[in-house]
Amino acid sequence: MSTHHTSTRSSLPVAGEDHARLTINLSALADNWRAMARRSGAARTAAVLKADAYGIGLEPAARSFHQAGARDFFVATPAEGAALRGLLPDVRIYVLSGMWAGSERLFFEFDLVPVIVSEEQLVVFMSAVADGGDLPCVLHVDTGMSRLGLRVEDALALASDTARPASFSPIMLLSHLACADDPSHPLNRQQLQRFRSVVEAFDDIDATLANSAGIFLGEDYHFTLTRPGIALYGGAAVNDVPNPMKPVVTAEARILQVREAKAGESVSYGASMVFTRDTRIAVAAIGYADGYMRSLSGSGVPLRTANIPGASGVLHGRPVPLIGRVTMDLTHFDVTDLPAGSVRAGDFIELFGNHMPIADVARAGGTVDYELLTSLGGRYERRYETAKK
Repeated sequence: MSTHHTSTRSSLPVAGEDHARLTINLSALADNWRAMARRSGAARTAAVLKADAYGIGLEPAARSFHQAGARDFFVATPAEGAALRGLLPDVRIYVLSGMWAGSERLFFEFDLVPVIVSEEQLVVFMSAVADGGDLPCVLHVDTGMSRLGLRVEDALALASDTARPASFSPIMLLSHLACADDPSHPLNRQQLQRFRSVVEAFDDIDATLANSAGIFLGEDYHFTLTRPGIALYGGAAVNDVPNPMKPVVTAEARILQVREAKAGESVSYGASMVFTRDTRIAVAAIGYADGYMRSLSGSGVPLRTANIPGASGVLHGRPVPLIGRVTMDLTHFDVTDLPAGSVRAGDFIELFGNHMPIADVARAGGTVDYELLTSLGGRYERRYETAKK
C-alpha cells in the first residue's frame, strides 16, 4: 500500500509546520460513503457538502465522493452550490436554504435545485420560473423539527389543490429527523408517519428523510434517497453505540515547550488547577482561535462541575489529559506519566483522529462532533492523504 500526501496552506505564511495540521484521509472518506450507500439498500445515496464539506475542503471531498459513486449532493447555500458546480458538472445539486428574492440567477446559471422551505419561497420560485423558464425544485415538509418547511397540513393541501400551477411539480419531498441519533425516541416514528402521508399525497415522487442517523434507523426511513452528512466525515451519528465509520480527520498540534512544575504550583489562566505532584507539562500550539474550544479545558469551566472530564490528547499512543484552561493559542497537557525524555519540543500531539475519537473530544466540550469539525480555524495546514492498494 502506498500513501500520497498533498498539502494546502492558508494565506497565513506561518500556518502548517509551525503550528498545527489536519491530516484528511480521502480514502476513508470514500469508504464511509460506500458504507452508507450499502446501508441505504435500494435508495440512492447523496453526500452533504455544506460548510466547506464539514470543514475539510469542498474540492477534495466532492471529488472523492464523486469517484466513489455519488451523483446527488446537498449544500446549504446557492454560493456553495455554484462552487460545487464548477467542480462537478454532471451531478444534481440541492440547496437546502432554498431560493429567496435576489438569488434566482444563481439557480438558473449553475443548474441548482432549490429546496423550497416556506410559502414565501414558493412565491419567489413560481415567479422565477415564470420569468426564467424550467427549473426543478424540492419541497421541504416540517414533520416535527419546527425549523424549516411547510407544515404537513399545508403540504397536503398543496398536493390536493387542483388550482396548483402545472409549472409547480416538485421532483422530490424532503423532511428532516430531529431525534434519529436516539433510535428509541418516539418522535422518529411519528415523523415517519407524517412524512409518509405527504409522500402518498403526491403521485410518483422521490422522497428523502434519512440523514446519517436516519440511515441507521432502517429501510423504512430510506425512501428513494438518503443524505448522509457527519457519518461520511467519521463522526458518530448514533448516540451510545460503537461508531462504525472510519476516522477521516486527524488534528495535531506542535509542542512548543516541555516544562516542569512543582506540587502546589498552578497552570494557565485563573489558576484553576493546582498540582498535587511534581508535573511535567507539554505546551501545545493550539487554542480556541483554532476551534479547539475553551469548554474542552481540564478545569476552570462550568462543565467540569458536572463531573464530565476534560479532553485528552494522544502522545506515543497514550492519552494525556488536558490541564487548566485552553487559551487563545496555547493548551497544556500533563505528560508526567510518559517516560522522561520521550516528549520533546517540536513533537506533534494528536488532538483527535486515529487514536482519539472526535466524538469523545466533542463530548468533553459539551458539544457534538459536527461543531468541533466545522469550527477548525484557518491556521491548520491541511494534508490530504490517499492510500492506494
